[in-house]
Amino acid sequence: MRPNRPLIGVTAFLHRIDDTFEAQICGNRTPEAVAEVSGGLPIILPGLPATADTGELLELLDGLVLTGARPNVHPSFYGHDETEAHAPFDLGRDNLVLPLVRAMIEAGKPVFGICRGIQEMNVAFGGTLHPEVRDLPGRMNHRMPKGEKDPEVIFAKRHQVTFRDGGMFHHLFGSTAAVTNSLHGQAVWEPGPRVVIEGHAEDRTVEAISIEGAASFALGVQWHAEYDPASDPVNRALFTAFGDAARAAVEEKSGAA
Repeated sequence: MRPNRPLIGVTAFLHRIDDTFEAQICGNRTPEAVAEVSGGLPIILPGLPATADTGELLELLDGLVLTGARPNVHPSFYGHDETEAHAPFDLGRDNLVLPLVRAMIEAGKPVFGICRGIQEMNVAFGGTLHPEVRDLPGRMNHRMPKGEKDPEVIFAKRHQVTFRDGGMFHHLFGSTAAVTNSLHGQAVWEPGPRVVIEGHAEDRTVEAISIEGAASFALGVQWHAEYDPASDPVNRALFTAFGDAARAAVEEKSGAA
C-alpha cells in the first residue's frame, strides 16, 4: 500500500570515510524540507545505478530533488577534458541522476535542482559547466568562507539574484529579485537547448534555470534552498511549489490507473 504522501527521491553522494570506506550520504536539511515544507515522503537515492534502473525509479517516484554535493559532475558528460579544477567526482551519481532527470521531466514529474542539482539539470539537457567561476574576470568568490564551521555564517545571504521579468521565478515569488546564500565553485556555463536562464547573480553567474516544455515543476537554483525553508520566504515558496507539483503528479497517476 502506497503512503498518502508523494514519494520524493532525494539524491545522496559518494563520501569516503577516513579516505578508506565508501559511503552514500545526504545532509539532513533536504529530506527535512521535503517532509516538513513540501509534504512529501523523502527516499534517499544512493548513487549506485546498478541497484535500481531509471525505469524502476520513474515508476516509484512522484518527484525528485537533486541535492548539493562536494563531488562535481564529470566533465566527460558535457564534452570537456578532466582537469584538477573539475574534481572531485562521483560517477555513480552522474550515471544514476542524468538519465533520471530527463526521464522524470519527460514523464511530467517535478524535478528540483539545488546547487550541484542545477548543474546536473543543465548537463542532462546538453549544457556545460565552468569548473571555477571565481577565476573569471569580474566574478565574485561564490564559495563559503574557508574553514568556517558556524552554519549561520556558512549559509548567510551573500548576494542578490535578479530574475527574468515575467519568468517562472518572477511568477513564483511575485518579485524579480531575491537575496540568497552562496556556496559553490562550479556553475552553469553554456545552457542546454531547453535550459532557460531565469536568474543571475550580480556578477552574471547563473543562479536559476527552468526547463522549456516541462509539463511540471522543473526548476534549478544555484543557492542552497534547503537552508531554513520553513521561515525563508524564497526557499519556502520553492519547496511548497515543488510539493504541490508532486501531489498533482500523484493525482494524475491515480486518475490514469
